[in-house]
Amino acid sequence: MSTVKLMLRDDRTRFRPGEQIEGGVAWQLDRRAKSIEVRLFYYTKGKGTTDLVVVDHAKFEDPPPERAEKFEFCLPAAPYSFSGKLISLVWAVEAVVLPGKQSARLEFVVSPSGREIDLDQTQLHGDRAASDARAG
Repeated sequence: MSTVKLMLRDDRTRFRPGEQIEGGVAWQLDRRAKSIEVRLFYYTKGKGTTDLVVVDHAKFEDPPPERAEKFEFCLPAAPYSFSGKLISLVWAVEAVVLPGKQSARLEFVVSPSGREIDLDQTQLHGDRAASDARAG
């Protein structure tokens, strides 16, 4: 059975905008592949249409049946990872064997604080600040 594994350097799952994300992809393939592509992307999930944006990618052409390779991407300034009642934005790195269905994915957070932005908490604090300003 073919396997594909992704690893991020130091097992990190939190990054700040503009940081380098470094990692490795390892594979063992039962059949010949045209390429293996590692993609840096973000996507939305929740109510409504799912959006997916590939920010960068690394491609390993004509890969041997078994190998490990390093990859490195520079994270953009935005968008930040966030989660709300209706929608979330999630960052990930994915390795895909082409052609085929074999893949691996790692999700991580991108924000200035290194923590996912909680829109419910942000809204709560914003409502409280507006309420306090009106009362004062």
